[in-house]
Amino acid sequence: MGHQADLALRGGMAFLPGLGLQRADVLITDGKISGISTPNGGDAQENIDITGLTILPGAIDAHIHLGHGMDIARPRVPGDAKSETGAAAIGGVTTIIPYVMSPDPYSAVFDELCKITEAGARVDFSFHFVIATEEQLAELPTLIKRGAPSAKLFMNIRGDEGARLGLSGTDDGFLFRLLEVLAVNDGVLCPHPENIEVAWVLRERALAADPEGKGGLATWNATRPPFVEADALSRATYFARITGTPVHAVHTSSSEALDAALRQRAGGSEICIETCLHYLTHDITSDIGSIGKVNPPLRTPADREALWAAISRGDIDTIATDHIHRPIACKDGGIWKAQPGFPGLDAFLPALLTYGHDQRGLPLEKLIPLVSENPARSMGLNTKGTLRPGADADIAVVDLNADWVVGKENLGTDAGYSIYEGERMSARVVHSLSRGCFALRDGALQNNAVGQGRFVARKFG
Repeated sequence: MGHQADLALRGGMAFLPGLGLQRADVLITDGKISGISTPNGGDAQENIDITGLTILPGAIDAHIHLGHGMDIARPRVPGDAKSETGAAAIGGVTTIIPYVMSPDPYSAVFDELCKITEAGARVDFSFHFVIATEEQLAELPTLIKRGAPSAKLFMNIRGDEGARLGLSGTDDGFLFRLLEVLAVNDGVLCPHPENIEVAWVLRERALAADPEGKGGLATWNATRPPFVEADALSRATYFARITGTPVHAVHTSSSEALDAALRQRAGGSEICIETCLHYLTHDITSDIGSIGKVNPPLRTPADREALWAAISRGDIDTIATDHIHRPIACKDGGIWKAQPGFPGLDAFLPALLTYGHDQRGLPLEKLIPLVSENPARSMGLNTKGTLRPGADADIAVVDLNADWVVGKENLGTDAGYSIYEGERMSARVVHSLSRGCFALRDGALQNNAVGQGRFVARKFG
């Protein structure tokens, strides 16, 4: 190497594509990885000693909601991105893809969304758009050309179910036409799969049986049980096979939904299966009360085990957080009144590595691709996801032998709480770098990273 790198991470173990953990130094120049060298190889302007630590590709969280206060539709001010990308850096996440939703067309606000988010972001980001109207379906080819090739459909938004989000109802005919548009334009569908007509029936029964919501998370699970998820996912992925459209199966939460996806995959549907961290770490027996209300609901311990078994077998492709940063007041009023969703970015790599690697003994080779290389591939992030020369220097440096307890003081999110509070973690993120710039350094968020994050246009192929 003739030239001098800007920065070298020296003395650690690096997780390299196809090789796993190797003792190697990582050299960074102009925001890119410029070299992977033997220890003390190459020349750099700044050398950082990370002896005893592990260098991982920065995590990609392809499923978050970046909102404002009680509103989860979109970021409104740069501070929304500042706090939540701070949470991301603390969790070792160096790229986020928020879902944006609106009853109005998106083309008119695309630039504004990028500008507001870039002004606050510490790490890179892209967007998925929720398609809910004829106007949005018509502009989808334009959105894809601009670098947002993944479209979300809330299959559960029928009748007035979407009123609280400002969205009108759709049906299976709309789903089919959306799949056709995506197929022609090299897009991918991210369906929220719930058969809401059946869920309405079950909710009435659960409400009659437990009007005060004393059953908590188990009652909520009974209102939209796994078969409701499995049915909708089967439909979306079967129609997608007819239209030739890839599907990114978001927040797969149950054994039944997983089996439905695997059956359709065996039949020829192109499916990337995503689960979320909380379905791997919590279930209806977890002692977190209404804070744990989410859609799809937390499931049974058996469902949780089925998801871990699928990770071990290689049947699950990606893990995300479905992070929502509404304040904790949104959880008031018991299981029936609480708003669904909670933050998860702050704990992403620590919890995944604590539960999966430390407690269950899953090798990093089974876990790390699910939060780096696989979401990069399934989302068209062609410069991210692996530690290789030429890739963006998006890096998480982790202590796999840490011992710390999650508390409010460890959080970046403006929601100010976590379902992991009080839990002991055995992995901690020490440094997070986004395109070679420290977003988190020695465990502390770096102010000069605010505004460094950029919108990344995504493309398949």
